[in-house]
Amino acid sequence: MKLLLWPALLALSLPGLSLGTSTQDHAQAVLKFGPRVTGSAGNEQARSYLEAQFRALGYQTRRESFTYPRFDDLGSDVRAGEQLLTGNALQDSAGGEVTAPVIQVPGVGTPADFVRVDVRGKVAVVSRGQIPFIEKTRAALAAGAVGLVIVNNSAGDFRGTLGQRVEVPVLGVSPTVGAAMKDGQPVTLRVRVSQSNVQAVNLIAFKAGVGQPDVLFGAHLDSVPGAPGANDNLSGTLAVLDVARRAVGTPLSARSFFLLFDGEEDGLLGSRAFVKDSPEVVKGLKAMFNLDMVGVNVMPLSVSGEAPLVEAARRAGVEASEGTPGSSDQVPFRQAGVPTLFFHRGLDANYHQPGDTLLDPALVEQTAEAAFRIANEVLNTAPLR
Repeated sequence: MKLLLWPALLALSLPGLSLGTSTQDHAQAVLKFGPRVTGSAGNEQARSYLEAQFRALGYQTRRESFTYPRFDDLGSDVRAGEQLLTGNALQDSAGGEVTAPVIQVPGVGTPADFVRVDVRGKVAVVSRGQIPFIEKTRAALAAGAVGLVIVNNSAGDFRGTLGQRVEVPVLGVSPTVGAAMKDGQPVTLRVRVSQSNVQAVNLIAFKAGVGQPDVLFGAHLDSVPGAPGANDNLSGTLAVLDVARRAVGTPLSARSFFLLFDGEEDGLLGSRAFVKDSPEVVKGLKAMFNLDMVGVNVMPLSVSGEAPLVEAARRAGVEASEGTPGSSDQVPFRQAGVPTLFFHRGLDANYHQPGDTLLDPALVEQTAEAAFRIANEVLNTAPLR
């Protein structure tokens, strides 16, 4: 796998890399571990490396473990004639192998769409979009399909979740794969899945004696299978580390937690576990800042959240807007009543793809600077404990 940073900023090669202090050095060091799927060796190697960086800055660290059942795709595909077409099993799909003719279902897979064709005993192919995956699957089952293939409505393949267990194999594929499946053509749909318990680990950095922080800076460390996760979300992780660096020797360091969540890609599980297991800490927070995908400038930095923090951001000279877009680790905190800000630069073209090897250290550091300034504004206007 070729590891890249923004071309103009790439200066170091991996062999013999010494421990550095720049965002660029840290990115190179972590990316060499590969995808950081929760429970994997790469995930643990990255966490250990980052833990050492927090400690080198003078912070103490604590690991908080939790377990959860995880659905894994062990390699799923469709064989059409001599072609072996790959895809991703949707979470909660049944495993299995079926051989049957293809039927292309018009529309997006509503019950009305399935009435227009005979899918009994066939592998139904529908387009993604407009209605949830589970509704497409229920309609396919009700119509008698023995398998379902959902075709992405944009370039590339995708990963998705049904939300409840179904008794039919369901595969998500790219438009190219969908177009290769012809009406009436016999295919073999093979969905290979497993469910097992995964141990995840949240990493918390804090100054000695800090048990009740006023501010929590968070980012998820894990990535999806096959994706090195440079932008999603090594960029946010390194921004949190950079905020911690900036905070050294300031009052902010003694009033903050810096937290790297695990299990975000499996459903915000690290942040949910922290909120559930640390209710007193959560109740005392004045702000939670979540940094996710801030290393590629798809759009200018978006800072959004509840009104009091938006006002603090504006006083700090950072453009911000009210609202709570996105489904990331700020959500469990917001649901627990904590004011939150979400830092984000949009979904880049390599989102959840093997090509997620790019991040711009300058953008990461700009995000960290914005978060640092806003947090200081929050503390300057909040009563001391």
